[in-house]
Amino acid sequence: MPTLNQPSTVKTLHSIQRTRDRHWVGDGFPVRTLLAYNGLGQTISPFLLLDHAGPANFPPTTARRGVGEHPHRGFETVTIVYDGEVEHRDSAGGGGIIGPGDVQWMTAAAGLVHEEFHGPNFAKNGGLFEMVQLWVNLPAKDKMAEPRYQGITSGQIPVVELPEGQGSLRVIAGEFQHAQGPAQTFTSINMWDLRLTGGKQVNLELPEGHTTILVVLKGSVRVGGSEPIAEAEIGICDRAGTFLTLDGLQDTTALLLSGAPIDEPIVGHGPFAMNTTEEIYQAMADYQSGKMGALTPQ
Repeated sequence: MPTLNQPSTVKTLHSIQRTRDRHWVGDGFPVRTLLAYNGLGQTISPFLLLDHAGPANFPPTTARRGVGEHPHRGFETVTIVYDGEVEHRDSAGGGGIIGPGDVQWMTAAAGLVHEEFHGPNFAKNGGLFEMVQLWVNLPAKDKMAEPRYQGITSGQIPVVELPEGQGSLRVIAGEFQHAQGPAQTFTSINMWDLRLTGGKQVNLELPEGHTTILVVLKGSVRVGGSEPIAEAEIGICDRAGTFLTLDGLQDTTALLLSGAPIDEPIVGHGPFAMNTTEEIYQAMADYQSGKMGALTPQ
């Protein structure tokens, strides 16, 4: 566990992903796509995509900022708010407002349509906005499961203080030192929200064979003596090994993702991620014919 010194089965860094890409999703989310399955595919499985929105300051407004009704099928979206508010509503009946520290885990699976906007209080008052949205793939056997929505508040997420002032770790999904994350997942996944102290070294135990990805949102760290991974950069580790050694070069906020790879084809098109081209065509047809539902007018 994290108190062990320099374990013998250390995970090594495979690559660092950097991007200058910045684009808007709707009019509420200025994002950088830090991770995408196009080109990486099985390397990052079971994860598909990760957008980092902000940090950005928004002035007060009476308008709704965000992205309107759009469909998904075949995967899950996980939204973690660091600053601001996100309001979600979907055609399966899920929805709610999440604020700093809260998480929204939406399983699109067989298909739904949803919308995402800034929360009304945040829009009225304005301020700093920052969030992460991750797409998590589903295995073929679960791609047509019933949609579901998990609204997870910050108070439901266990916090583990790391030894010797190394920082803290919030367990959103999976387990750490017997603390169990509240998120229900279809496959084996750990999602840990880290606050690391600069100048400290942390050793974290992870399952052998898991895809392991470190998303640095603020600060800078080294993985096992690697070159620094800085703000808005991602470190992808080799699957071999069971311990990850992190050296905090500065106080750092990071998201650590680990998951059992899904050894199946990935065929994606826009808001759909399936296993075959035929399934993509079917998803498009089902959406166009209204089989994924619709949002009731507000």
